[in-house]
Amino acid sequence: MFTQQAQFDDGSHVGLHDATALTIAQSQAVLHRCAIINPCDRPADPALVDIWGAHRCLRDHILPWRRIGGAVVILTHKPEIFQQQALALTLRYGPVRMAITTEQHLFRAISESHVAALTERAENRVPDAISSRTWNARLMLIMSILVVLGTLVLFAMSPLTGFVVLSFWAVITLATNTVLKAAAAAIVGVFSRPTDADHLPIAAENLPVFTILIPLYKEKEIAAHLLERVKLIDYPRDRLDVCLVMEADDATTRASLRLTNLPSWIRPIAVPKGTLKTKPRALNYALDFARGTLVGVYDAEDAPAPDQLRKVARHFANRGEKVACLQGVLDYYNAPANWLTRCFTLEYAGWFRVVLPGLERLGLVVPLGGTTLFFRRHVLEKLGAWDAHNVTEDADLGVRLARRGYRTELIATTTQEEANGRFWPWVKQRSRWLKGYAITYGVHMRDPAKLYRDLGARRFWGFQILFAGTLSQFVLAPVLWSFWVMPFGFNHPMGHYLQGWVLISVVAMFIFSELTNMFVLALGVTKAEKMWLIKWIPTMHFYFPMAALAAYKGFYELTFKPFYWDKTTHGVLLPNKGAGKATGSPARQASDG
Repeated sequence: MFTQQAQFDDGSHVGLHDATALTIAQSQAVLHRCAIINPCDRPADPALVDIWGAHRCLRDHILPWRRIGGAVVILTHKPEIFQQQALALTLRYGPVRMAITTEQHLFRAISESHVAALTERAENRVPDAISSRTWNARLMLIMSILVVLGTLVLFAMSPLTGFVVLSFWAVITLATNTVLKAAAAAIVGVFSRPTDADHLPIAAENLPVFTILIPLYKEKEIAAHLLERVKLIDYPRDRLDVCLVMEADDATTRASLRLTNLPSWIRPIAVPKGTLKTKPRALNYALDFARGTLVGVYDAEDAPAPDQLRKVARHFANRGEKVACLQGVLDYYNAPANWLTRCFTLEYAGWFRVVLPGLERLGLVVPLGGTTLFFRRHVLEKLGAWDAHNVTEDADLGVRLARRGYRTELIATTTQEEANGRFWPWVKQRSRWLKGYAITYGVHMRDPAKLYRDLGARRFWGFQILFAGTLSQFVLAPVLWSFWVMPFGFNHPMGHYLQGWVLISVVAMFIFSELTNMFVLALGVTKAEKMWLIKWIPTMHFYFPMAALAAYKGFYELTFKPFYWDKTTHGVLLPNKGAGKATGSPARQASDG
């Protein structure tokens, strides 16, 4: 018998009624004059599944079940798929015949019988050569010790020389980063681009099936908010496939969802326990169960604009195959909660509305954000999807897309998020990002010559500025801060060298850098229509130093726990809990945005 409710892998109910799918399966069986089989009650022959491959069975919606009467019975819930694959199946298995099942039972049967293979695949989809799973923490420890000892020896022999070297590198990286930001701001501020309104519309019946992956982990506070926001998405329900991706041992999230009735287009996917527990690993596992030709990623706290998926589908339809990824704009619905959330919103406004669009238009590598990302599924699978061991899998994927000749474009649609408004959680989150940036840089620089060939000169040097330059800026921030003592009459180790045109050049560069940063932030919040934040821009001088602390924490973890995922707690400063001007629901704010 078929169950009338959707279930987790352990059989626990989540309230998703499957009566409609069962009725359809029965009708298909009558129409095609074949049997209807539940592979959860009568398991398939694992050897037959292995011939086709468990992940291919999931992708093709078929399940080689058993050999009966000289023919292999192939289960499917899409008879047209069986017809399309009939020749290939016959070449592989010999005589075949079709039987009907439901999608739920097909997926569940394969996931239960091939849990080890699917889990191993989720952790190792990216080739070793460009994956952080081969990161050598022992070597990193040795190199770190040598660098520290070398620096100490240099300062012991000549403190002035040591400080000059560090200052020179800090100033050079500040200058290159500033020029890159200025170029991005100039091209975004001066030159307009075609909007989504210029794209040809798509009739509702022609919209592609869209899978949205939402990774969850211990999200007790967010579950109800998340589902309310997702339900506001304006996209045909028969073409929308929302997957709530959680760890199999995450009792908190599962208990929360068990109390919630899920519509048929929202389904849970439980990720089996493996050798690590990271967001990209969970996404990799869930990708094999996706129904759509387009795949999107949201975070648990996101509030996407209701028309976002229609815009994405239209944008993909009007662009060539080389545009493989679209990045939406991220903003914060709890910006007024406290000073930290205001600064976080300012930073993101400059990054997502100015810097990233500028990098895209300059033809440089676009380091992706971890959410409001949309992909052509076949390209995502071709690249090996996400690096399960990289704690900034988004930035790494952006680099790999560029290396394979694909383009990422920014799309004018906004997702509202919850800004991290507590000091230590902010530091932990930022340290994970910077650690991931460092690992991403190290992985892709294993073979600089090949990286240069893959990216070309302009994108290669842009990559150096964006990754090596950014990391250097945070680590060497105290060196740059030391220059602020000079206007107050204090002696500085570099004072002897900062004379004449050298002093004028350095001072001009510092001023240009400050003005550029202020302009980028002001332009970003103007585009975000949050002009009230402009008055908080001067306080960013007290915000960015926290990232230096996060950088030191991140570099420490590079050596001792490179794959550790420092979880960010959500639901702490939601609008109804925050203070100040945070009014209205996140979903409503997303709609207005």
